[in-house]
Amino acid sequence: MGDKAVFRLVWAVSIFVVLVVALLQSGLIAWYSVPNWVLFLPKLNALINGTCSILLLISFYYIRRGDIIRHKRLNLVAFMLSALFLVSYIIYHSTGNEAKFGGQGIIRPIYFFILISHIMLSAIVLPLVLLSFHRGLNMQVEKHKKLVRWSFPIWLYVTITGVIVYLMMAPYY
Repeated sequence: MGDKAVFRLVWAVSIFVVLVVALLQSGLIAWYSVPNWVLFLPKLNALINGTCSILLLISFYYIRRGDIIRHKRLNLVAFMLSALFLVSYIIYHSTGNEAKFGGQGIIRPIYFFILISHIMLSAIVLPLVLLSFHRGLNMQVEKHKKLVRWSFPIWLYVTITGVIVYLMMAPYY
């Protein structure tokens, strides 16, 4: 598949995901009866995000040591976990089962800053990660390096803040 086709596919997938998440957040899609196992998904999502954070850091360690094989494997696992996270996130938010942040005082604007930056950057990082994977798996090393200068820190920020948002929200679920 040529670069133009990959670029179009990446943007199509990214736009589709953002639209689905926006539609879910609007409340237009919701289940009538929510199974009990769905209530566990926020905790699972935090666990997945935390695991991805660790995998990304270990992957960074290995690429700095020149171990491309381990770097690729760790990133593939992080990518698969992030895809699982996305499915879990969509399932949970499709239930309409939303908790409201109840924190007061200085913690409230801090929470919303973290949440908003997390949401915005998660939308931005998706195409960056997809393109980074394409470049890396096709051994387009220089193009890959240029992309991961942006995608790695943003992806890491999104996974870490995902855990922080969960921990701040946990008392209100």
